[in-house]
Amino acid sequence: MYGIVNKAIQDLVTTNFGEDKWDIILRKSGIEEDFFISSEPYDDAITFKLAKAVSDEMNMPINEVLIAFGEWWVIKTTKEKYGGLMESGGATFKEFILNLPLFHNRVMLIYPKLTPPEFKISEISENSLKLHYFSKRKGLQEFVRGLLQGLAILFQTQVEITLIQTRDLGDSHEIFKISW
Repeated sequence: MYGIVNKAIQDLVTTNFGEDKWDIILRKSGIEEDFFISSEPYDDAITFKLAKAVSDEMNMPINEVLIAFGEWWVIKTTKEKYGGLMESGGATFKEFILNLPLFHNRVMLIYPKLTPPEFKISEISENSLKLHYFSKRKGLQEFVRGLLQGLAILFQTQVEITLIQTRDLGDSHEIFKISW
């Protein structure tokens, strides 16, 4: 993952709990980097170590950490740093989700070494759809849930997100049913 992801985790922690808490988390993670360069790729293991250290230090289940980080990523990081890109995704929650399969094509123009997930949409109705999430990275479905919840907050839309299929149970990819 790119350094911007790790910087966003740092920002989430320092904003909500202070610089001292970040120092503790960084030390607990065993990561030797003192800072992250936004535009540089880092090993995914670093991000997972940071999330695990946050989980341990804050006494939160890792799934809750990933959800909180996903929400933060949308509400703070992307809105502040990539506002124009986010606005190009759609004017409503549904429109943004429908455009999601093309969204990472635009992101790859900014981060050419990105290995993005793939999204597909199925069973679209007036008030729901199914979002198919394909990724080489395992264990991030709750981060995706957080991203979706963050988008719902951003677009002021009440949503219900249900994970109906997961690689954790042997399926080929994750499927979320999203209702609003």
